[in-house]
Parts: sequence; C-alpha cells; structure tokens
Amino acid sequence: MLKTAVQEQLLPGETLQAKWDFAQQAGYDAIELRGKGDFHFASRREELRQARRDGVVMPTVCVDMLHFLGAFDEDLRRDAVAQMKSQLTVIAEIGGVGAQTPASYGMFSRRLPPFEPPRTKEEDREVLLAGLTELGEHARREGVTLFLEPLNRYEDHMVNRLDQAADLIRAVGLDSVRIGIDSYHMNIEETDPAAAVVAHADVIGHAQVSDSNRFQPGAGHLDWPAWLGALHTVGYDGHLALESRLTGDPVQAVRSVPAFLKRSGA
Repeated sequence: MLKTAVQEQLLPGETLQAKWDFAQQAGYDAIELRGKGDFHFASRREELRQARRDGVVMPTVCVDMLHFLGAFDEDLRRDAVAQMKSQLTVIAEIGGVGAQTPASYGMFSRRLPPFEPPRTKEEDREVLLAGLTELGEHARREGVTLFLEPLNRYEDHMVNRLDQAADLIRAVGLDSVRIGIDSYHMNIEETDPAAAVVAHADVIGHAQVSDSNRFQPGAGHLDWPAWLGALHTVGYDGHLALESRLTGDPVQAVRSVPAFLKRSGA
C-alpha cells in the first residue's frame, strides 16, 4: 500500500500538531511542508523541531515562491538556489527526505504570445544544469534529495515532461537529484502517464497528487488505477502528497483522499 501525505496549508488547525491529529484521523501518513521565500522555512526551525519531537511526520517540503532556479534574471536565480539550499538543510535537520521545486513557474510559456523566450534552449539547459548540480551536491552533503518537478506547458517552457526532467537528471549524474512527479501536470503533458512512470522509474523520487482539473483526487477524470498501478509496478515506496485545490466542503474534500486513493489502487 502506498503512503499518503497532505500539504500543510490544506489541513485545518493552527499548529502542525493539530494538523497532524486531523491528518492521522483522515488516514494520512505524513504532512508535506511548504517553503516560502525570504528564508521563511529556516525561520520555522524551532516549530518544526518541536513538531518532530511530538511525532509529526514531515518527509518533504515543496517550494512556495515566485522565482526559481531557471529564472531569466541572475540575481533571482542565485536567490532561488540559496533558498533551496536552506530548505534542503532544514528538511534534513528534521529527518525528512527532500525538497521539491520546478525549474520555473509562470515565467514564460511557448504556448502564449510572444512565443519565443529570451533565452535559447541551449542556454536554458546550461542554466538548469548549473543550478541542479549545485543543489544536488548540497543535497548529497545533507543526506537528502532535490526533486525536480515538470510543470505543464502553460506554467513552464523548459521542463514539462518526465523525459525532459530525466535527461537533465542523468546529465547531472547525482543520485541526490530525482524527479518529483505530479499527476495533474502529467495528465496534461504525457501521452501515457502510466507508461511515463515506468519508462523513468529509475529517476522518480517523489509524487504529488491532484486530479485532471487540479481538484482533489476523485473530482476529475484521471485514470487513477493505471497511474497508481504503474507506481506499484516500479516499486515506488515514497509518499503520494496531496497538492490540489479543493471542491466541495474543504474539510471533507481533504478527508476523502486517502480512502479514494486506496480504493483506486494505492
């Protein structure tokens, strides 16, 4: 049976301990944290350490910023790398396994005017390889993993599919850099999401879940038995972390996901 996690902002409660109580009652196995900018995640060290002492399971953190390692501006790139290094260090300190980031978000899309970004594909690749290598080396020293998340074509112009992420990760050549897959983005970009999981299983390290419409699993038309079956086939043993919008009563929507995924093959 695959383990489930839920991002902290989706949970009711004022503290991580209260959120964890709800998450456990709903059938989740862990909480995925959010790492805001300005080193906010590092400022939460004592809160996170106390939560860990109180038994809260927090394996991963997902970056929550507006600029990332693939930014066009060099200063923004340097800041994004520094932020991710800090998040990797903090998640290691609380016994977690890694941090997830896209190459960029909302920076440019080849599907919308003006269609041609200010950097060439070769320059994009050079920037991404440099950032991933620096972060991967830092992750290796900390004993955790950086998860690169492919986003759909309207949110990022550089890394949309698993094969693109896998190509970069294999070029970096570090076990501390892996793909963080997301069922929503895969539903848009992959011809066969289940086949993509199998094809790139050797570099998949984390998984986030939401349905075809970005709502909670069960609220759209994604083929969950096929997707979850592929993860079982390749022996994926990480968490399925709920990252979604919610439709209907938000508390009931969050509560519904572990049981739905279990019925669907998780």
